[in-house]
Amino acid sequence: MRIASLIELKSFYEIVKTTGSPPKDTVPFIGCPRQHPSDKNRIILIYDPLGENTKLLEFKFEDILCIEEVLSAVTEAGEGVPLVKLWIRKGAHGVILEPFEVEDKNPFTGKYPDQPKGALRPSAP
Repeated sequence: MRIASLIELKSFYEIVKTTGSPPKDTVPFIGCPRQHPSDKNRIILIYDPLGENTKLLEFKFEDILCIEEVLSAVTEAGEGVPLVKLWIRKGAHGVILEPFEVEDKNPFTGKYPDQPKGALRPSAP
């Protein structure tokens, strides 16, 4: 997704393409942008798309104050991966989506506090 596509997606937000200094009170995030699959008000940024520490970051469009194009990464097959630098407003809330492998030992089991009577609980197999 190119910068022009990002700006067209959310033209009603004031996303500024920058070549100079970024606005104050922002933090840069570099990655490959993708449109959020179900929320048109959010964007997914693939951080380190060709590395071993790939993360999916989710931001609201309204928290993107500047966009800067950076050099594209290239896969071993020679395919280009377009990268952008998003300047996100300090204090904004983002989401990190992390992959994990499903194993016999589930780290999420037993993490629910006691719930009031009649509350929904995960069903037993």
